[in-house]
Amino acid sequence: MLAQDGEGVGRMHTGCIEVVCGSMFSGKTEELLRRIRRARFARQAVQLFKPRVDNRYDALKVVSHEGVSADALPVAHSEELLGCVAAETAVVGIDEVQFFDPAISGVVQRLAGQGMRVIVAGLDQDYRGEPFGPMPTLMAIAEYVTKLHAVCARCGAQACRSQRLVAREEQLFVGGAATYEARCRRCFVASAVTMEL
Repeated sequence: MLAQDGEGVGRMHTGCIEVVCGSMFSGKTEELLRRIRRARFARQAVQLFKPRVDNRYDALKVVSHEGVSADALPVAHSEELLGCVAAETAVVGIDEVQFFDPAISGVVQRLAGQGMRVIVAGLDQDYRGEPFGPMPTLMAIAEYVTKLHAVCARCGAQACRSQRLVAREEQLFVGGAATYEARCRRCFVASAVTMEL
């Protein structure tokens, strides 16, 4: 019997797709790294990728907001990622998958079809509360979806949104605690807001 999040899936089994999603500061990257550590502990061949555009903490590591990290290969787009996956790889991890081009869904499907366990982590919604990039498709094709929540920075309730705190209107804007905060549905404003002191 397989674990609910797919952790029992190895190379000898059919591949699968696992999505870990939620707002900023909900622990998505930490959960991805936990699953990667368990796969390595099980002596499975693992590769971890990140989008080249996300260099907030380190250019060559996936790093959580809490400082948990692991070496990763930065790639610019989904085809580059596909070309870097080694034949012996059993588990592929991808952080900040929302920053990839739409073709990432097909790449993930292809890898799972080859028998690999593919674990992706990313924001399910952008700063407007709208579905973010390839996430809706990835969630639809995944065997396992885990939605995590943060704590609302305003009222302390369960947070499911990422509030942008700087006046930038483009969807792709990489930032951390100084530019985003987690908010619940009630406290969320569907646009960038100025940080209140």
